[in-house]
Amino acid sequence: MTAVERIPRAYADAGSNVPIGVQPGPYVADLDGDGLDGKVAVFVIGMRINRLRAVRSWWPVFTAMPRMLSELSAEPDSGLLGARGYFSGRVLMVLQYWRSVDDLGAYARDPARLHQPAWVRFNQAAAGSGDVGIFHETYEVDAASVETVYANMPPFGLGLATSSAPRGTRRVSRTARRVGGHAPEAPASS
Repeated sequence: MTAVERIPRAYADAGSNVPIGVQPGPYVADLDGDGLDGKVAVFVIGMRINRLRAVRSWWPVFTAMPRMLSELSAEPDSGLLGARGYFSGRVLMVLQYWRSVDDLGAYARDPARLHQPAWVRFNQAAAGSGDVGIFHETYEVDAASVETVYANMPPFGLGLATSSAPRGTRRVSRTARRVGGHAPEAPASS
């Protein structure tokens, strides 16, 4: 049997070298607080522009999401923990983190909030045209099953939506369990 070589710590000097706004070294999302009741909801929602020239069909969909996110951000008790938009070609997507699937569903169905009326308008005006496609995926995730690692990054993802802590100060990560139950360490000096 050969000895397994330990992976050296890569971030020892990061604290003095990272740009302003970047958290040095490895850190993880801290899901022990934030009223998550042991779970977090991950919601992926977006649209695809199928016909670029059909602006009247896709523009209302395109402009609705920023207004909804503003509405949710103004109401901390809404259950939205954080959101970030992304685009690739004709696809625009928003990755959202919610306190619970129930909070997400309550927002989506509330006629007094922006989503439900926008949903009705989309179904009446654009859904049948094929000019724009929409999608969403919802995941309810047990916090004990979540693995996050961010290294030399500004606050990001679930670590931005909730809070973060230096790696090693929270429970052992799933990665560490998979590779032998401990975080990588630098080899001993001779």
